[in-house]
Amino acid sequence: MLNLSQRLILGCALLACLAAALLIAAHKTLAAAGLSTPAYGFFAAFVLVEIGLVFLVLRPIRQVARDARKIAQGNLEHRVEWSSRDDFGVIASELNRIAVRLRELRDTEAGRRQMEFQLSDAVLQSIFEPIIVTDAKGHILKVNQSAAELLGEAATDRMALANTPGGDKILSAIRDAVSMQKAVATEDEASMLPMRIGQKERSYRLRTTPMRDSDGRLLGTVTTLEDVTSLQDTDRFKTQFITVASRKLRDPLLLLRRGLYAIGQGYGGELLPLQAELIAKATSEAEELNDLMSDLIEVAELDTGKRALKLEKLRPAQALTEARDRFYEEAAEKHVRLEVSAYPDLTPVKADKRALRSILDNLLSNALRYTPRDGEILLAAEEIKDYVQFTVRDTGRGIEAERLSTIFDRLSTFSEKGTGLGLALVRRLVESLGGQIAVESRLGHGATFRFTLPVAVVEEVRHPVEVG
Repeated sequence: MLNLSQRLILGCALLACLAAALLIAAHKTLAAAGLSTPAYGFFAAFVLVEIGLVFLVLRPIRQVARDARKIAQGNLEHRVEWSSRDDFGVIASELNRIAVRLRELRDTEAGRRQMEFQLSDAVLQSIFEPIIVTDAKGHILKVNQSAAELLGEAATDRMALANTPGGDKILSAIRDAVSMQKAVATEDEASMLPMRIGQKERSYRLRTTPMRDSDGRLLGTVTTLEDVTSLQDTDRFKTQFITVASRKLRDPLLLLRRGLYAIGQGYGGELLPLQAELIAKATSEAEELNDLMSDLIEVAELDTGKRALKLEKLRPAQALTEARDRFYEEAAEKHVRLEVSAYPDLTPVKADKRALRSILDNLLSNALRYTPRDGEILLAAEEIKDYVQFTVRDTGRGIEAERLSTIFDRLSTFSEKGTGLGLALVRRLVESLGGQIAVESRLGHGATFRFTLPVAVVEEVRHPVEVG
């Protein structure tokens, strides 16, 4: 396709050729009449007129094109100067109007974006909790005032997290949030981040969320540090109080249980039927109270770190078989089948024997409590990468959806007949052994508890001859 200039030049060239052809055709006639010189003069004048026409038309076209190109390149202050009111004047006027509208639009958009930026920055700075904005690699992009006070002089360093005490936990959370493409907000003690502001050391709970643009592209992460110092102090005081109270009540309760047992066995004289029923009821309540205090003490010891775990290699299949044998009689009374599904040669796990027994006993006890007559409970184990996953599945009534999120909380209402601490204890034991626990359930379709424990690392043992 030819542009306007090329078409104009081509048209003038065609006219010149046509004039030359006419001149040649009439040359003999004009020469015979003695008019050859005027003919050549006419031809030369015609050519000059053609050249002038091309110059006068092409020049304004090129000028308008240069002006339009400057405006298109972003110079919206440029104006097309054209005094005449011909078609080129109309084109120049419209180009000037377009430039003005584009400039107004640009200024309005820039102002809006500037206002949005100032507003978002003001919101960020007004948040009381420390906020750290980083890219996907953990380089600091922006911090609010609270985070700047927390990081101190390092707040202006993009690599501050790599050199700040506790920064390794933040970097680890950033990597997890980026790799899993979801927010990371753990609630255990490992998520607590002790940091110092001035002369005071505060404890923060770490929460990291991926940050994306409107098209879904990953921009980085936003990390919030929630100050839980006062909550942690309160929880520590509560734990210490429960521990002391439970231990102080244990001896009186032991004497009470012994007395009830002696009376129930008839050592204080023969009991009437009503008296025997009351003693049996009191004995049952005393046993439940003893279970509650035992669970309270065990949870408190785990929370305060006073319980020492003796890690050793344990066979998953053997642990499940022993758990089944401990509950075999109770299950037989309810006509509930206990099945074990685990290969005997599964890789051993590294765990505390007493802790693993407590985990399985609590899960089995709950499963038996809610599994109806002729139901079934499955105990299974399988190896998944560097962990062994244990499963306790029952065919009981299941768990309501609204209770699943709080089922592992302390004093959960899941177990109306138990202490309400069993699953909280299970969770703390599993996490203290380096594993995780989860539950799946639908009302009327039973419940499935799964927890993982790390496999025992095979240690290389060299023969004395190799060492020598």
